[in-house]
Amino acid sequence: MIAPVATYRLQLRNGVDLDAAAAMLPALRATGISHLYLSPVFAAAPGSTHGYDVTDPTVIDPVLGGRPAFDRLAEAAAAQGIGLILDIVPNHMAFSTDTPWLREVLRHGKGSPTAPIFDIDWSAGPLVLPFLPAPFEEMLAEGRIATGCDEDGPVLVADELRLPLRPDRPGTASGADTLRALHDAQHWQLVPWMHERDGITHRRFFNVTGLIGLRVEDAAVFDRVHRGVLELVASGAVAGLRIDHIDGLRDPAAYLRRLRDRVGDTPVWVEKILTGHEVLPPWPVAGTTGYEAARRIAMALTDGAGHARFVAAWREATGHEGSFHDALVEAKHEVMQQEMAAELHQLIGLAGSAIEETDRLAPGAETLREAVLALLVAFPRYRTYFSDTETPEADVALMHGVADAAAEELRSRAMVDRLRDMIVAAGTGAEAAFRDRFQQVTGALLAKAHEDTAGFRWTAYLAANEVGADPEAAVGTAYGLEAWAQARPHTALTLTSSHDTKRSEDARMRLVAMSQLPDPFLDLWVQADQPDGVSANRRWYLVQSALAIWDADDPDLADRLADHAVKAMREAKRTTNWTHPDEAAEAAARGFVIDLVARWRATPPPALAELIARGEALSLAQLALKALLPGVPDFYQGSFGPNFALTDPDNRRPVSPPALDRMARAPGFAGRKARLTRVLLDLRGRKAAFFERAETHVSEEGALLTLQRRTEAHTLTLRIVRDGRAVPPGTLWPEAHGDDPRAAALSLDWR
Repeated sequence: MIAPVATYRLQLRNGVDLDAAAAMLPALRATGISHLYLSPVFAAAPGSTHGYDVTDPTVIDPVLGGRPAFDRLAEAAAAQGIGLILDIVPNHMAFSTDTPWLREVLRHGKGSPTAPIFDIDWSAGPLVLPFLPAPFEEMLAEGRIATGCDEDGPVLVADELRLPLRPDRPGTASGADTLRALHDAQHWQLVPWMHERDGITHRRFFNVTGLIGLRVEDAAVFDRVHRGVLELVASGAVAGLRIDHIDGLRDPAAYLRRLRDRVGDTPVWVEKILTGHEVLPPWPVAGTTGYEAARRIAMALTDGAGHARFVAAWREATGHEGSFHDALVEAKHEVMQQEMAAELHQLIGLAGSAIEETDRLAPGAETLREAVLALLVAFPRYRTYFSDTETPEADVALMHGVADAAAEELRSRAMVDRLRDMIVAAGTGAEAAFRDRFQQVTGALLAKAHEDTAGFRWTAYLAANEVGADPEAAVGTAYGLEAWAQARPHTALTLTSSHDTKRSEDARMRLVAMSQLPDPFLDLWVQADQPDGVSANRRWYLVQSALAIWDADDPDLADRLADHAVKAMREAKRTTNWTHPDEAAEAAARGFVIDLVARWRATPPPALAELIARGEALSLAQLALKALLPGVPDFYQGSFGPNFALTDPDNRRPVSPPALDRMARAPGFAGRKARLTRVLLDLRGRKAAFFERAETHVSEEGALLTLQRRTEAHTLTLRIVRDGRAVPPGTLWPEAHGDDPRAAALSLDWR
């Protein structure tokens, strides 16, 4: 087994297949990368740009070259001494007729051999398919419903949609009454897509109706869903696994124990978002994928006084008076009662059924609804981990605190306490069903309300609006960084960019620069236009976004920012949203950023150059911290050099193959970052044993932040001056004092 030194994350698809990945291996090996970390490789929905909408987890996607291309990649990787890490998706598959197992369920219903794979509530009646653009009766009257035949049997046709018909009701039909009766006799029911918010009968991923949950808690389902990846692990072709959305599973701990039994000592990393001071449960894994590391590094580089001044200026400019917590609570109420109304209704039903089994007096409908909603809104992190066999003490204390917070808004806390006890100590199967689903919903709610709603409304300081971060806890201390680092396993991944981060690593550091240089940003703000139809809060957001990815030579920059402006507005859901877009409001925002780009290009503001220069110094500091703190540094595609991107899809654009040698010869920031990357990865490779054993110490004195890794024999010292001043040259990176003094904000010494 290849010991992890550094990983390189590659997004497949969008023109990048497995043979293209194989072509990158020599450059990755020369750079010091030990593992290539691939986005999902199994068959996905046609046209998928990411691969998380899996249609068959037993088949390598033909779009990527299929199994032959994977075997070629595995052989080439072994020759280079590089391990392959696969990203797998055990929580969900595509809710589509393109998914063969689901197609069987549509044809044969809950009696299908593949029905147990999917998390479907058959007690609610036929499987609801919210696929229609209009009501069924309307489409029937317009002649848009018919029958046909596919290779696997007869189908019902609705526009371009073709749905399998049950085999005991075959044949063709043409009259409206016959077609209606045929539809009503199926194992499924077609409804307009607008009904997805409160009419679905399957567990979905977050609020994405097009992804259906899997029942991998069932051993037979686990084996079937994992057959493909377990075969690859057994063959020796796979050196590690990354588990997507671990918190969506019914029982993550039991799942991981079962997976560990199947994969032996193969490293497993989990996409687990840790918030605040939350720690990873005692699972049999190498660690998380590292979102908490990106947050800690940004906090360590943020200037507290400048941040406070910056937030005060935002409040003055926008009139915003509330806290981020206020914005989050508001967003949770909205998301839970609108986008996730189906999940709310299901939880109320599960709770009611459990209470009816044991309580003499059934609760009132409104009492139950407000108690369930209050607990969901008050829950502060992704989830708890109660099960039939485990009652974590920390989670018990957490749930008592959640119940106290939830009860503050209610006339009586009796129902809140009853539900809390059901979650903490389920005594019946019905109570356990409520507990399990509650734990699966809290993470989806937090992600949608925090990252995808409140984070686009509370726009004060976007560097802290990240996955798992608290925008009101944007500033860290040396003590806090040290305590976190000392508790972290050296095998955990440390990322600063990913396919899901809201800003890429270098874009985030330009925003961190605003905390150190608030005046230059305020200059940019004052000089920005103030058009009608674009609120001050939205302009504040967009000026930061333009700074974050500014590149005067990028021909697509204005379009990228304009597209992002629309996405940000729709996520914020104030003046427009995804289902009911306000074209005039979106056009105004697009016009604002397009005009801003034109004016900055015509007359580059000195303040912009000042912030960019400080951001470059901070990016190098971030890179050094990522590589030297406990953990395995993970490099997202394109991050050997400058990486300026906003949230997806902007951060998932294909990148050129890594060519560190060429980048290292480049002038300016690109060359400095590439050279520092080479120095750090060379050090990690040569001193792997040191990084496994070394103690971690962090201190600060004014603007100077010092990280030391120590063993009895050696000491590695990183010094970072956070205000941009120069430090004496170090022994490991004398290039710091090369062509640009702005690169001298850090030094590296080995003794």
